[in-house]
Amino acid sequence: MATRLKSVDVVLVGFGWTASIMAQELTDAGLEVLALERGGDRRTVPDLATTRIQDELRYAVRQDMFQNSARETLTFRNNAGQTALPMRHLGSFLPGAGVGGGGVHWNGQTWRFLPSDFTLRSTVEQRYGKKFIPADMTIQDWGVTYEELEPYYDKFEYLCGISGTAGNIGGKIQPGGNPFEGARSRDYPLPPLERSLGTLKFDKAAREAGFNPFPAPAANTSRPYLNPLGVQMGQCTYCGYCEWFGCGNYSKASPQTTILPVLLKKENFSYRTGCNVTRVDLDPSGKRASGVTYIDLEGREFSQPAQLVILCAFAQHNVHLLLLSKIGKPYDPQSNTGVTGRNYAYQITSSVDVFVDEIMNPFMGAGALGQCIDEFNGDNFDHGPHGFIGGGYIALWNTGGRPILQHQLPDGTPKWGAGWKKALAENYLKSASIATHGGVMSYRGAYLDLDPTYRDIYGNPLLRMTFDFSQNEHDMSNFLTDKALLIAKAMGPRSVKINRREGHYSIVPYQTTHNTGGAVMGSDPRTSVVNRYLQCWDVHNVFVMGSSVFPQNAGYNPTGTVAALTYWAAHAIRTRYLADPGPLVQA
Repeated sequence: MATRLKSVDVVLVGFGWTASIMAQELTDAGLEVLALERGGDRRTVPDLATTRIQDELRYAVRQDMFQNSARETLTFRNNAGQTALPMRHLGSFLPGAGVGGGGVHWNGQTWRFLPSDFTLRSTVEQRYGKKFIPADMTIQDWGVTYEELEPYYDKFEYLCGISGTAGNIGGKIQPGGNPFEGARSRDYPLPPLERSLGTLKFDKAAREAGFNPFPAPAANTSRPYLNPLGVQMGQCTYCGYCEWFGCGNYSKASPQTTILPVLLKKENFSYRTGCNVTRVDLDPSGKRASGVTYIDLEGREFSQPAQLVILCAFAQHNVHLLLLSKIGKPYDPQSNTGVTGRNYAYQITSSVDVFVDEIMNPFMGAGALGQCIDEFNGDNFDHGPHGFIGGGYIALWNTGGRPILQHQLPDGTPKWGAGWKKALAENYLKSASIATHGGVMSYRGAYLDLDPTYRDIYGNPLLRMTFDFSQNEHDMSNFLTDKALLIAKAMGPRSVKINRREGHYSIVPYQTTHNTGGAVMGSDPRTSVVNRYLQCWDVHNVFVMGSSVFPQNAGYNPTGTVAALTYWAAHAIRTRYLADPGPLVQA
């Protein structure tokens, strides 16, 4: 029997970026807010101090900040004809655990999606015709526009102190920025990070190839910065320990460095760690949530009543919780009906390694120190001659040169021994990698559901993922890789190494943690779990945050859009829902 606790106004499931933003907004509205986090506590000091955090073996190899797959995992298969098996070790993606979530260990690449990304199906049909979309592709419009989200993108960028160069202010193209981005109301709060030799060589080569390179927008502060909440951030030291590491220098935006110093001082906010939420509790009607049930580290079960339940966990965890709680009709790929679990998507990546004669000093990097081109992202180019939908950016990132995992070796290098050591010594300082980062469309056969065989430590069915890359994505990725090769050759290298993403999707090697879908947003309850304000169609006092609401995946890193949507939803809750609780959109 679960122990019933004192009721709160709002319970947040998870305590990363989205929960921190939502908590700040709703406590400002006077609500009592409680966050439940399955992982442990984590503060900049002492947990992320530079005397301990720059440990590649502990954090990058042994994955200290990530989900423990021995306690919590999922099953995977490429298609419905296969038997799904549990992911025993984290591989393709790395869900975070602990206060701050993925916002602690991310690189800081902070993009805005293109205006056409939010109206993808309409854009494709209008430009190329309905027949251009494959029969099994289930892409859809989001139900919200870029113009509606622009103020909330801006709010997040100024919270974080994003370093960058605007490309479009008020519809006027700006020199040095991304000429393809949607119109923004003002420039970034900070200038771009200092350029590395690799990014300078990429910039020159891309211009020679006829492209428009620009510095990547980075949540790594190029200058000391005081954000709108009054939190002071320090200047980036280019230590090269951003990806999979926390920042002890207060120079990478995270909940710890932007919101928590203010939020944790509020009397109407609290949080608990070691709390694994197992279901959203519904009243007898099934149309309203009464709170959540969670289990603590000692195995004790608690019922936490709340007037408002907001799911702020990792994308797949949100979907798993919805399925376990029977919120939304589970998706059935055979009949193509139901919504919960529908439209799971991922991203597809490739790279071209470049080996040069100059010393590049790769160890002097930052999480989002990069030079990019956007000519082939979204609908920035004519897809008609190529026959695929989607696109992505091409960039040279200088994230660091950590000795265990961050190095490039030419084709023909031995896998071990003296020859491997010799090649590593010769190329470590004189190499770089050009990456492509492509979107993935949603398909009828790519989805999330409950596994019929495997269960977790609480006896609940594991989440089952069914996913594979399609021909559309392979064609698009190869197209991007060929463009990256053009830039690589223009850099005047002594050799290059092409790394295409070929064959079936594998859950084993790390690729990206950008999982999306399963609880998608939209204007039609027959094809979406949440409405345009991220409110569940079926249970009006449950809202879902994060990339699980993306109807398909664009060619960018998701955090900027995740944050903008969270601010958008928080505004709707504060200005509309609290005054008149109920559906914000009529089905």
